[in-house]
Amino acid sequence: MTSTAEFDHAISLTRAEESPVHHAELRDDWSIGEGIHGGLLMALAGRALADDLGETSGHRDPISVSAHFLSRSLPGSATVHTEALRRGRTVSSGMASIRQGDQECVRVVATFGDLSGKTTTNPSRVFSAPPSMPPPEKCVPTDMAPPELLKELPLLQRMDLRLSPDCVGWAVGAPSGQGTMEGWLRFPDGREPDPMMLLFAVDCLPPVSLNLGITGWAPTLELTTHIRGLPARGWLRLKHSTRLVDNGYMEEDAEVWDSAGRLVAQSRQLTRLGRPDS
Repeated sequence: MTSTAEFDHAISLTRAEESPVHHAELRDDWSIGEGIHGGLLMALAGRALADDLGETSGHRDPISVSAHFLSRSLPGSATVHTEALRRGRTVSSGMASIRQGDQECVRVVATFGDLSGKTTTNPSRVFSAPPSMPPPEKCVPTDMAPPELLKELPLLQRMDLRLSPDCVGWAVGAPSGQGTMEGWLRFPDGREPDPMMLLFAVDCLPPVSLNLGITGWAPTLELTTHIRGLPARGWLRLKHSTRLVDNGYMEEDAEVWDSAGRLVAQSRQLTRLGRPDS
């Protein structure tokens, strides 16, 4: 059965039988400025690899996905080229390349498995906690942004993102100076979270650099995501943080917690700061 959810439509693919080339249409309503959102591109590559690796191994869940963003991806036609690197008993690995014409935009290397069952009897140990912030109804929805900003950032209208009140001062010229950004996420059409959405979610908050008073474009150079479990239904709780901003670069760590209070995804990305555009 074909999903009617907007996110699933945005990462949908077509291909000839047994072909390693998938065809996609990158929609302009999932863009930030002129470029397609990096998290959506991660999910698109993840979908292609899940289809290919899952056909023979049953490994359809992303475990670790590393993406290098080589050039800006623009709205329009694209292809996703996949290659299976290893098919194992518990995990399989593959590579995906998102291309537009002769230009390679994103190169991904990933490991997939099956997150539906517990594979070890060792107890879980979590040395972190969900971000402490008001419930979604008391946080600040991004659709309150000025109309001119919503027009420039159409992605904001594809998701229901609520920022913690402690993390919105930058929008009125009063950044907090703290190296964190926190908020809640869900899709407005009711689509529930799954591993593909987690690949998208780790890149959904505004960059932490805004809270530090650093304006301008913050393009992602590399983003690695670890999916730690199947998320429960409902809101996702997001936290981004940085420990070092230096020489025009910033690392940004993300945590994604589900409605059951479980840490279901982690990521780290390297961004370039201080550039007004590409």
